[in-house]
Amino acid sequence: MVNEMQKTDRACRSEVFHCPHCGVYAKQEWHDVAKGHQLEGDVGYYEGFMAGLSLSFCSKCWEYALWHDNKMIYPVLSTAPPPVGTMPPDVREHFLEARDVFNASPQAAAALLRLALQKLMVHLGERGKNLDHDIADLREKSLPPIIQDALGSVRFIGDDAARPGQISSEDNACVAATLFDLVNMIVEIMLSHPEKVNGTCEELGQTKLADKRKKSPTHRKRKRKQKERKWNPIFYR
Repeated sequence: MVNEMQKTDRACRSEVFHCPHCGVYAKQEWHDVAKGHQLEGDVGYYEGFMAGLSLSFCSKCWEYALWHDNKMIYPVLSTAPPPVGTMPPDVREHFLEARDVFNASPQAAAALLRLALQKLMVHLGERGKNLDHDIADLREKSLPPIIQDALGSVRFIGDDAARPGQISSEDNACVAATLFDLVNMIVEIMLSHPEKVNGTCEELGQTKLADKRKKSPTHRKRKRKQKERKWNPIFYR
């Protein structure tokens, strides 16, 4: 989610602010928006400038922002949370699209998030064909109670709920916001945490194995021979 400091430091014609594209606190280059360009002979000139329109260019990423009457109108900044880093690419694609439309249409965002959730089921070992069945199967297998509670707090499964990709008139900003958190939560608990645990266990296992080798009689004997060989005068003749 956009940091409050980043929100407040963006002002029209400010020399520096947090870029809405890369997030870096960077110097901005400003330009007025021309109506058009005419060329007469070797002389070119602008026909004039659009009233109230201006462009800012980030010195870090060189992406631009469009301003109208001192307000940024592009890019549209979403108030939805960003995807967690370990989210699978096909899930992330729908998640980011949902972020883009969340402010304008929470209903469309909710529909896209159901698609993201359906894609996520495949990465959790489910078929990804029927969201209701997949979630029911996860509940019976390994879905933690906190995820089950979250699923129960938002009515998005059942005969009267919208299918993945379908817009429902009953969806609102609260439902969409909860779905954002839910998808992130499932990825974090079911994908990110096991990956971190496995990596930590592997690292600890290698460290433990190295310690065992250091303490073994064979290792101590080898180190003693190396030390004796290092200081043996014969090697310095």
